[in-house]
Amino acid sequence: MISTISQPLLLRLLKIYYIYLYKNGKGVYSHMKIQCQKSDLLNSVNIVLKAVPAKSTMPILECLIIESTSLGIKLIANDMELGIETMVKGNILEEGTVALNAKVFSEIVRRLPENEVSIYTDENYMTEIICEKAKFSIAGRSGGEFPLLPEVEKNNPITLSQFTLKEVIRQTVFSISDNESNKIMAGELFDIKKNELRVISLDGHRISIRKIKLNEEYEDKKIIIPGKTLNEISKILSGEASSTVEIFFTDKHALFEFDETIVVTRLIEGEYYRIDQMLSSDYETKVTINKKELLSCIDRASLLIRETDKKPIIIRIGDNNLELNINTAIGSMNENIDIVMEGKDIIIGFNPKFLTDALRVIDDETVDIYLINPKMPCFIRDKDESYIYLILPININVAS
Repeated sequence: MISTISQPLLLRLLKIYYIYLYKNGKGVYSHMKIQCQKSDLLNSVNIVLKAVPAKSTMPILECLIIESTSLGIKLIANDMELGIETMVKGNILEEGTVALNAKVFSEIVRRLPENEVSIYTDENYMTEIICEKAKFSIAGRSGGEFPLLPEVEKNNPITLSQFTLKEVIRQTVFSISDNESNKIMAGELFDIKKNELRVISLDGHRISIRKIKLNEEYEDKKIIIPGKTLNEISKILSGEASSTVEIFFTDKHALFEFDETIVVTRLIEGEYYRIDQMLSSDYETKVTINKKELLSCIDRASLLIRETDKKPIIIRIGDNNLELNINTAIGSMNENIDIVMEGKDIIIGFNPKFLTDALRVIDDETVDIYLINPKMPCFIRDKDESYIYLILPININVAS
């Protein structure tokens, strides 16, 4: 009879069974015994730690779960906004589950010798961690209080290479807002239309957009994923072009699956800003410039700016020349760069950090900068608009 059940259904039934045992404190979750290499264990611990809150009103959330079942050894952490599950290579001597303080357990594992680690748990959840001559005994607790990760139906995933997703995050996440009062700006919009994905972030002073082609067409969808989640996913991804990520969506959650790891995040609810109304193809001045030269020039100018200063760099463009000027309490600097320009001369001021953040993630040797006037945003974009960076200027006193 069992042979007629599909593997996904069988796995689901097993999961339901284990959840039942888990929640009802049955003996299958006592006397856990596992063995694994320290390097494998530490790698998996470092992955799930990203979903452990530093402090919580629910102490159980400061724990990670070690779960050994017929499906393998799994580590789980969940801060109610972000949940991570990952598998650990190893041997299961007895099935069981225990919740351990994540900080204590991770520091112990980090300091163990590079060898095989044995973990034993008794019926009172006291847990022994043994590696060579080192032996720790720490108090654990039942995982029955631990919140299960949200169930996400795995239908119609978007598939990307790990390299692509890691790059897209790197090239956009810097311009999310760190103002927690505006949740929409604390996330990134994933805008899917047929075979195109646009990832958009903004913080009120700038907008970052990356556009990529997908291998197949999908149903149109707009979701807002927390920037914190994307930052953590980026750190876990291997970045290999040959490895893939599958992304599944529900109305309230997104699930990322890759390399024996599952990351589930709560989506940010609300309607994202109408970005297309803020974009323009009009310009009065176009500058083509060597990216590395401009970035190095701005870096040198930034040496004269204190963190508390809000001094803009002043850029004068004319006669195929870009002159960059900064004048602060520390000192002043002036530098010229050869450019290719079209259109009118212009003098404009910018926050140097906003320019360097965008330039650092662009891989092209030269960049095109489009300007309208000193009070309108500039656009840095390529011909195909695979990336667009909009940056608002700072009002300057030209006489200064």
